Amino acid sequence: MALASPIASPAGSRLARLKAAPRKPGEASFFFYDAHFKNDAVKILPGEYFVDEDDILIMTTLGSCIAACLWDRNAHVGGMNHFMLPDGAGNGLDSGRYGSYAMELLINELLKRGATRATLEAKVFGGGQVISGMNTMNVGQRNTEFVLDYLKTERIPVVSKDVMDVYPRKVCFLPHCGKAMVKRLSPANPEALVAQDRAAAQKPPAGGAGSVDLF
Repeated sequence: MALASPIASPAGSRLARLKAAPRKPGEASFFFYDAHFKNDAVKILPGEYFVDEDDILIMTTLGSCIAACLWDRNAHVGGMNHFMLPDGAGNGLDSGRYGSYAMELLINELLKRGATRATLEAKVFGGGQVISGMNTMNVGQRNTEFVLDYLKTERIPVVSKDVMDVYPRKVCFLPHCGKAMVKRLSPANPEALVAQDRAAAQKPPAGGAGSVDLF
């Protein structure tokens, strides 16, 4: 499914500008042109986030991890994060791998870009049990419960979600219009997702519309 109005910059000028801009700690930096959507894009890796006012395509792939997409319906600014565990288990680590810090990073950057808490809304994805035999760890369930509780406490409404089950997911988000798209991938786990979820199950090293479209 292609975007109705491709907005890629002429001769890749926007991508060049984004690549040249200084990056903040935890901010995604993998920029590319997505041929399927015919749009400039940025990939969010575990522990990263990205916020923008334009409709650059923010993308990530999830197993038991969570991606929260937040959008301000008045300011038309939005962003996505990607975290692996709810918290640092008392380690006090400031890392985007952990949900509590990842949510703070995302919300604070949105507020700097003109968003207000009263007009934020959320779309939530991930939390799948994609590795057989990890039932006792409940990583995906714990991540899902954490982010929904967090957003409830912050009074940010969740307008749509696609969480838990056994599916890995590919998620795309357009931060200006708030449009989110999700594709459920085959439960036959890609190696990268298996490695990612096994890492999430262990202690990591220190370091707008309400609908969701399928594609």
